[in-house]
Amino acid sequence: MAISSETRKRFALATALRGLLMLLAGLYAVIWPAEALTVLVLLGGILLVIDGALGLWSLTFGGGKSGNYWFDVIANAASLIFGLLILISPWLATLFTVTVISVMVGLAAVFVGGMQVTVVVRERESYARIWPVVLSGLSYVLLGLLFLLFPLFSAAVGVVIGGILLIIFAIGLFGWAWRLYQASKA
Repeated sequence: MAISSETRKRFALATALRGLLMLLAGLYAVIWPAEALTVLVLLGGILLVIDGALGLWSLTFGGGKSGNYWFDVIANAASLIFGLLILISPWLATLFTVTVISVMVGLAAVFVGGMQVTVVVRERESYARIWPVVLSGLSYVLLGLLFLLFPLFSAAVGVVIGGILLIIFAIGLFGWAWRLYQASKA
C-alpha cells in the first residue's frame, strides 16, 4: 500500500514536533537541573495518584479482583497517598525521593564494585590481567560513594546527562523528519 505525499508530510511534521519537545525538555534539564528534577518528581506523583485511583476503582467497581485482594487495596491506597503527599509538598518530596533513590543506587554500585573486586582477586589465576577488572570495580565503588555522599548533586548531574541525551535524540529526530519531508516531495 502506497503512502500519499500528504501523509508523509504529516509524519514529517509529527516527527519534527516530537524533536522540538525533546529539544526543549533537554535544554530545560541542562539549564535548570534542579527544577527539572522537581518536575520529574511531580510527574511521578501524578502517575502515582492516577495509578492508585484507577487501581482502587478497578477493585471496587471494575471487577479487577485477584487472589491478593487486600494486598491490592493496600498497594493502591499507598500509591494514592504517596502521590498526594508528593503533590502537596514537591520540594520535600524531591529532596526525600531523590535522596532515597541516590542512596539505593550508591549502595548498589558499592556492592557491585566490591563484589567485582573480591571475585577477581580471589580467582585471579583465571584471568590473564586482573587490573582492568579491579579498576572497573573500584570505579563502581567510587561512583557509589559519590551517590551516597552527594545524593542531590549526583541526581542533578544525572538530569543534566539525561538532558544532553534528549538534545542528541532531538537532533536525530530532526534529521529523520527532514528525510520524511524530502521523501514526501519525491
